[in-house]
This record gives sequence, C-alpha cells and structure tokens, in this order.
Amino acid sequence: MLVRSALTLIVAACLFVAVPSAGPAGADPAEDIAADLHRQLEAASRGYLDAEATLAGSRQRQADLAGQLGAAEAKVAAAQPQANEILAATYRTGGSASTASMLLGSGSAGGFVDRAASLRVVAARNERTLRELIALRRDLAAKKTAIDAEVKLQEQQLAVMAKKKADAERALASYGGAAEQGPPAAQPPAAQPPAGSSGGGSSGGGSSGGGGKPPPAQPPPGNGTFPPERCSVDDPTTNGCITARTLHAMRQAQSAGFTRFVSCYRSQEDGGEHPRGRACDFAAQKNGFGGVASGGDRTYGDNLSVYFIDNSRRLGVLYVIWFKRIWLPSSGWRAYNRGRGDPSSDHTNHVHLSMR
Repeated sequence: MLVRSALTLIVAACLFVAVPSAGPAGADPAEDIAADLHRQLEAASRGYLDAEATLAGSRQRQADLAGQLGAAEAKVAAAQPQANEILAATYRTGGSASTASMLLGSGSAGGFVDRAASLRVVAARNERTLRELIALRRDLAAKKTAIDAEVKLQEQQLAVMAKKKADAERALASYGGAAEQGPPAAQPPAAQPPAGSSGGGSSGGGSSGGGGKPPPAQPPPGNGTFPPERCSVDDPTTNGCITARTLHAMRQAQSAGFTRFVSCYRSQEDGGEHPRGRACDFAAQKNGFGGVASGGDRTYGDNLSVYFIDNSRRLGVLYVIWFKRIWLPSSGWRAYNRGRGDPSSDHTNHVHLSMR
C-alpha cells in the first residue's frame, strides 16, 4: 500500500512538470502582431510628418529668397549703367597715361594739386562703384545658389514622404489592411450636429454652441513645431501620466463639445503610444466603453475623428483609429483589420488618438 502511494505521487509529480504553464496575457500572438504594426505605423507617420515640416520650411525659405533675389537683381540693374560708363571712360582715356597728361597740362603748381586731388576723388568714387557692383553680383549668385539648394532639399523631402507613405501602406497590407477607394468607404461622414437621443445619448455631440462644425483647435505652445515630449503631466483620466501635447489635444476636444468618457494612460507595453502617454481612447457612448456604436453614438465618433483629422497639423496628431479604419497623415483613411471581432480591438466603441 505504501509502495502504491509513493508511485502515485511520483507519477503525479511527473505529470505536473510535463504540462506547460500558461503564458502571461501580454504574450498573446495577436497582441504582438498589433504592437509590431503600431511601431511601424508610428515610425512611418513620424517620418512623413517630419519630412513634411522640413518641406514646408524649405518652401518658405525659397519664397523669401525669391523676394530677396528680385531686390538684388534690381540693384544690379540700377548699378550696371554707371559701371559701364566708368569702364568705357577708362578705356577711351587710356587709364594712367591720360591721367598723367591731365596733370602735366595744369597751368600752375596750385592747379596741379587741385587737379590731382580731383582725380583722386573721382578714382575713389569709381572704384567704390565698381566694388559695390561686384558685391551685388556676388550676393545675387549666392541667392541663386541658395534657391537651388532649397529646391534640392524639397526634392529629397518629397522622396522621403513618398517612402514613408509606402512604408505605412506596406505595413497595413502585411497585417491585413487594404487601401480603400472612393469617398463613401474611405472616410467617415463629415462633422454633423448632435444626432438627438437615438443610439444611447446625445450630450457632447461635438459641435460648439449646439450646432455646426466646431471652431479650429488652438495649437499647443511651440510655434508649430513638435519636439519629442516625455510622459510628464498627470493624466486626469487615470493614475498615470501623459505628455503636455496629449493633454492639450484632449482639452481642445472637450472644449469643442466632445465631453464623453476618455481613458489615456495604460501601463502595459503593447507597442503603442498609451504607455508613453501619447494616446487616448475616447468612448463613443456617454458613460464609457460599451458595444458597437450606432445611431447618435456612431455620429459622435464620426464627428470626433473628423475633428482630430481637421486639426491634425495644429495639434500634432500621429494617427486616428475609428470603426475598423485608420487615418494616417500620409494616406488618409485606410482599412484597419487588426481587431479580434470585439468592439474594443475593432475600435467600434471608441476613437483612438495617437500623438506626436
């Protein structure tokens, strides 16, 4: 009996060791795929927006240089006739030999001194005129060179933007996303007034003053630039932290009337922007994340996604996900098929906002 009990314990122990333990929730292959996709989309969108900003700055510098070039050309044109006269006179009079003849022809010692002084003044003035013309021509050539450099830089940035757009679309295609053609399927409807009480509540429909399109968002500090930010301010929606830019975007949306439930920071490392404080999820329903949005809730989500897209350059938006679609700055709306059939992963109950 004792021998049988011992054998039973040994077999049970072996069976326990042989059975593998379940992995952590974060090891879900679907989550790993989504995380990798988000990393690729973040890199592509960030690269696209950086190149776009460089392109815009180069175009502005080119415009400024074009104005300066016109002014430089006008100065050269104005100075050229006088320089031509000086050069022609020098050629006709034979230069130094003519000068000596003029000095020897003076009738007195005093006249000789006066004539020499006058010649020196004229020579200095002529030399200054010619030097100024040379400097103007050099400045003109430098501005033309600078414009050529800006044009070359713009060509490079356009190539980078094209590559980053291709990178984003390739990533989506690799993970089941496809480009959508035509306005009905490619983008949600334009912003509308609140849709009333249908579909589970209507407060906070996203139209300032109760109707029409919300006013443009106010940009964050930085004069239109978006340097890297850390998760440095308290997240009012959780116990975590978010970036100042993310907080600003959330408050701007709330000021525009989008006042439903929001959740931003998440601690798990899912490869997205939530753990870095650069993303928020905006519930379509009034009291939190629920089932698939419909009726007024769907309209609320449509309006909110359009609001972030319309203000993407002002706020520093990286991308938006809503109702199985993702909006990218390089490509507009594209299919997003990384969901698992539930409202949260399909993004059919909330609008996801990722920030630069």
